[in-house]
Parts: sequence; structure tokens; C-alpha cells
Amino acid sequence: MSLQVYILRRFLFVIPLLLGITVVAFVIANAVPADPINANLPQNALNDERLVQAFREKWGLDKPPVEQYLTYLGNLLRGDMGVSIKTRNPILDDIRQFLPATIELATFSIVIGLALGISVGVVSAVWKNSLIDYLARTFVVIGVSFPVFVLALVGLTVFHVQLGWVAGPGRLDFIIRNPPHVTGLFTIDSILAGQWDKLGNALSHLVLPSIILGSYVAGIIARITRSSLLEVLGMDYVRTARSKGVHERRVIMRHALANAMIPVVTIIGISYGNLLVGSVLIESIFAWPGIGRYAFRASTSQDFPAIMGVSILIAFIYVAVNFIVDILYYFLDPRIRVA
Repeated sequence: MSLQVYILRRFLFVIPLLLGITVVAFVIANAVPADPINANLPQNALNDERLVQAFREKWGLDKPPVEQYLTYLGNLLRGDMGVSIKTRNPILDDIRQFLPATIELATFSIVIGLALGISVGVVSAVWKNSLIDYLARTFVVIGVSFPVFVLALVGLTVFHVQLGWVAGPGRLDFIIRNPPHVTGLFTIDSILAGQWDKLGNALSHLVLPSIILGSYVAGIIARITRSSLLEVLGMDYVRTARSKGVHERRVIMRHALANAMIPVVTIIGISYGNLLVGSVLIESIFAWPGIGRYAFRASTSQDFPAIMGVSILIAFIYVAVNFIVDILYYFLDPRIRVA
């Protein structure tokens, strides 16, 4: 099967999936037993029926649910996700404002998680049942089971407040202005502008939350890497390579690890998607202006257009990540290419 045909088949599968996601997001958003009128109008306005009716007409709440969904879907296909009831801004503008911070944090976290997780997993599998293996598995258990918000609070208290080794909450110090906006990623924008002091400050703010999120991801990746590599190391072709006198490092890195990475890639994709949409607690603790905090504020104020917009964005992120993982399968698994 050619790469073009494989991509086309996966893309055709994605289209009905995305359509179904919009239906589910709309149903869930409208099934919430809360009234956005009570959450967004002042108390004195709730007693004025004309203001309440005007609010309903403005936001389309007076229309039947089916008509509301078809209107929303038509606008969505034109790239219009509506206007936030809370901020009065187009939801796409809000997403463009908050999403880059989350992407930056998630990317640094997944890099740390990959470096630690694959290294620990490989070492643990190669030295199976040794002291190194037991220490590695202890690290995995701690990384997976320890709540990230506890690590965040302890990390801030110890490394920022008491020791002063890392910067505190936020993306930059309060006295430092944001770099010129290009991508919204402060590290990239600082490099493009040649503002190296801002780059250093942005990195100092990224260190602690990235390590905390990365340690959780590293535990998951290490566990999958270890189990997958142990399975591959017991296969016949690995024993054949060893019997031919191939160097052990070459056997592990070229023959075994390449095939063991197939399930690991799946976990990496899922973990990155989780980091992009599931770091609400970390963003709140570190005052990180990301999409998680935006979603939390939208949910607490019953901002239904924003809730639907964020829900669809989250679903699209997962679909996109899994689509990329499927494409990577084509290069990692030769069975797909000859199917």
C-alpha cells in the first residue's frame, strides 16, 4: 500500500469521526443542568423579562436544539466557533491567545518525558531483575502514582520559595514584557527577536512545571518501553543476531528497540494529547495562561459557546495526534506497507 493511499484512507475515516464529535459536544453542552442566563446576567436584570428574552435571542437560546446545532455546524464549517458569552470575544481569538502557552508547556514536558522514559525503560529491560531494574521500576511507580498537583505544590514551595532555584508562577517575570508576538510561544518568539534575556526568563519559568508533567509521562513511557523491549528481546531474530556475533548495543538499538517502539509511539501520542488538554491543575497552580484555565473559567460561568469550542478543540487535538501516530505506523511497521 502506498503512503498516499494509506493517508487518504485514514483521512476518510476521520471525517465522520469529527462530525460525530460535534454532535456529542453539542448534546453534552446542552445537557448540563445549568442556565447561562443566571450565570451571566446580573441579579437585577434577571427580574426584567425583556432583558432575559433579548439575551436568549442574541445567543440563539430561544431556537430549537436541532436548529441551534445546524446553525453552529454551518458556522463551524466556515471557521466561526461563535462568540464567548463571558469574554465577548470570538472563541477562535480566545483559543489563539491561550493555546500557544499550553503547546509550549506540553512540548517541553513531552520532550522531558521522552528522554527520561525511553532511557529508563531501555536500561530497565537490558538489566532485567538487577538493582538498576528495581530502581527504575521504583521511579516508574512514583512517577505514575504520585499526584501531579502535590508535586507542583511541593516543587513551588521547595525550589522556588525556599531555595530560589527556579522562577515562580507565570510565563515571565512581572517586570518583563512579552516578546514580539509571532507564534505565541515565548521561547520561539524570543529567539526570533534575538531577546536572549527573555528566552532565559521564559525557560526558567518552564523548568519546574515541565519536569513535573514530564515525570508523570516518563513513568508511563518507561513502563511501556520496558515491557515491549523485553518481549522483543526474547524473539528469534534477536537471538539469531546475537549468535552471529553482532555487538549487543547494535542488537538492542537497531534490531530490538526499533520494533519495540510501535506501542511506545501510541503512548507518546496519547500522552502528548493529554498534556495539551489535561493540565488544568498545573496551569492553575503555576498561573499558566493556557487553554486549561480558559476551559475551567468557561465551565464555571456556563459559557456554552466557549465550552463547545474548547470541547471540539480537545477532540480535534486527539484526532490529529492519533492521525499522526497512524502515519508513523506506516514507517515503523512494514506489515502495513505490504498489506
